[in-house]
Amino acid sequence: MSYTHTVTLPLAWPEAVQRTRTALAEQGFGILTEIDVRATFAAKLGPEAADAIGDYVILGACNPALASRALAAEPALGTLLPCNVVVRRADNARETTIEAIDPQTMVQLTGNPVVSEIADDADARLRAALATLRSIGAAGS
Repeated sequence: MSYTHTVTLPLAWPEAVQRTRTALAEQGFGILTEIDVRATFAAKLGPEAADAIGDYVILGACNPALASRALAAEPALGTLLPCNVVVRRADNARETTIEAIDPQTMVQLTGNPVVSEIADDADARLRAALATLRSIGAAGS
């Protein structure tokens, strides 16, 4: 089973990050956390490790209404939140990859039917955000 939804686009790194944020916001997601993996690797492991990973950011996306319902149904589900969205681009690459967690992964772990309904909604929203990005990428190519 794949645990992500992925789109690869001919967008420059800064544009891909900005457009990903916008597409998520249009679907009701805010960004709770942001991890700049490249900067973290550079600080903790050195420039070689940072260069090996390339540009890589993890956005912790959260739709508050969905998160509230999910945590009410399954309080331990907080260990799987927020929904991570990765924007990554290797050095010298011509394309940027955006990957979002497949919320159905949570359903497989909990088996809770209420979580299944919430995951369906989150999944539809994340897929819609990626579809928006895909259409922007197609228009730009």
